[in-house]
Amino acid sequence: MNYTPAQRLPLVRLGLLTAAALAIHGYHLGVEDAEIYIPAANKLLDPRLYPYAAEFFLSHERLSLFAPILAWTARLAHLSLDWTVFLWYIVTLFATLVACWMLAATCFPSSRARWAAILAVTAALTMPAANTGLLLMDPYLTARSFSTPLTVFVLAGFLDRRYVLASVAAALTVLIHPQMAVYLALLGLMLWMTRKAATAAPRPVPAAVLAVFLPIDFRFAPAQDPYREALYARDFYFLFTWTWYDWLGLIAPLVFLAWFWKAKPRGATPASRRLSLALIPFGLLSVAAAAVISSAHIFDMFARLQPLRCFHLITLVFLIFMGGVIGEYAGRIRGKIRAFIVPVLSLGVAVLMFAVERNIYSDSPHIEWPGMKTSSNAWVNTLLWVRANTPRDAVFAVDSRYFMDPGVDSHGFRSISHRSELADYFKDGGAVAIFPALAVEWKQMSDATYGLNQFTATDFRRLAMVYPVTWTVIHGPAPAGLDCPYQQRGYAVCKIPDAPGLARSAFSEQKQ
Repeated sequence: MNYTPAQRLPLVRLGLLTAAALAIHGYHLGVEDAEIYIPAANKLLDPRLYPYAAEFFLSHERLSLFAPILAWTARLAHLSLDWTVFLWYIVTLFATLVACWMLAATCFPSSRARWAAILAVTAALTMPAANTGLLLMDPYLTARSFSTPLTVFVLAGFLDRRYVLASVAAALTVLIHPQMAVYLALLGLMLWMTRKAATAAPRPVPAAVLAVFLPIDFRFAPAQDPYREALYARDFYFLFTWTWYDWLGLIAPLVFLAWFWKAKPRGATPASRRLSLALIPFGLLSVAAAAVISSAHIFDMFARLQPLRCFHLITLVFLIFMGGVIGEYAGRIRGKIRAFIVPVLSLGVAVLMFAVERNIYSDSPHIEWPGMKTSSNAWVNTLLWVRANTPRDAVFAVDSRYFMDPGVDSHGFRSISHRSELADYFKDGGAVAIFPALAVEWKQMSDATYGLNQFTATDFRRLAMVYPVTWTVIHGPAPAGLDCPYQQRGYAVCKIPDAPGLARSAFSEQKQ
């Protein structure tokens, strides 16, 4: 019997697995790349927020509908942005499992193989995609949270000849995450070529078609400081920085896919083998492009293309196929043990992933529920106080290296406090790596606040003469001469003395 998604989608069970995925992998507000994405939605909801240095997150916002989707949802549903972000995270988590089920159903006829694939995805959902700096699914909301299920919907629709579904999902991917859409289009080209190869002799791809995938506005030149500093801080961009075990993350999926294609394992459909075949040159081409970019500084300006992001999709499909194969062969083992193989393996992976998550976010709750007024994380608690007790147009100075401080757990200042800050070194440096025009401004700001936790009152006055900062957050004891209405658990929130913008900010808040 052919698979019919409308009749056979096990939505209730996939919903239960969504809850299990949340319990295994957790949820965190405003961490990592959310520091770039969430402030853009905040500013759409309230343009008075982030009056300074907003360009470090608005550069991404202009290329995606991610922030408008969050803002529209919050307005229509009359929800706070924290709740909006959390609910969309649950929706995208569920959509990812639905999309993976549809792909597994296209690739494996048996129910046991499909469920083994979905259990594998649920248990290992936050595993890294090689050394690309990407997880299969982040435990927080970003544009990738939307693009991941959409790209899998495209693959499932294309393989199942449901071209309307594939076209709609592809269009949405372009609108939400253009970069991932480019790599999806390249994979679509590979799939088209494998279909043509099955019916006729393969023909070379016209140069005009390949030109679609070439970037514009790039040039052959070594990166210059300070852009070079921001670029090379992302060592995962460059293959020559990878260790031997990082390379395993590239080689192992491709070797498995090659075996899957050639061995034609029992229970796998021709569509799955066709996808395996297409993913092999897809991956090899991305490795070759990354190797060329890493070979000489003249290619520095192309490193931001991040061709190895292709392995995000390759690793996800590899996980689905691996789970499906294990499920299929486990079902052929005689005895009662066969019923326990897949659940035990999945449980073992889930426990491992849970332990890894707790190690990464050791000072934070496993699930950071929206609407919280306080947090067990001292840094987050400080930022929540800032959100509730400082003027909306306040501009903060924070040590530019705060992101890696013990106890911070990668929680971004802007995304949680809803206040402006001078550029930080790490996360804003990521924005600079994609948008080189921000480099000089980023370097000046991040240098100006480096070592801020040891500043004196005089240093803060001097900083306020250069930048429109009015408040600061200090990790450690507050220096003499600062008015600090918040001093708890190792953090102090202080007004910067004699800051020119302080009186103006207070007057503006009173009028509102």
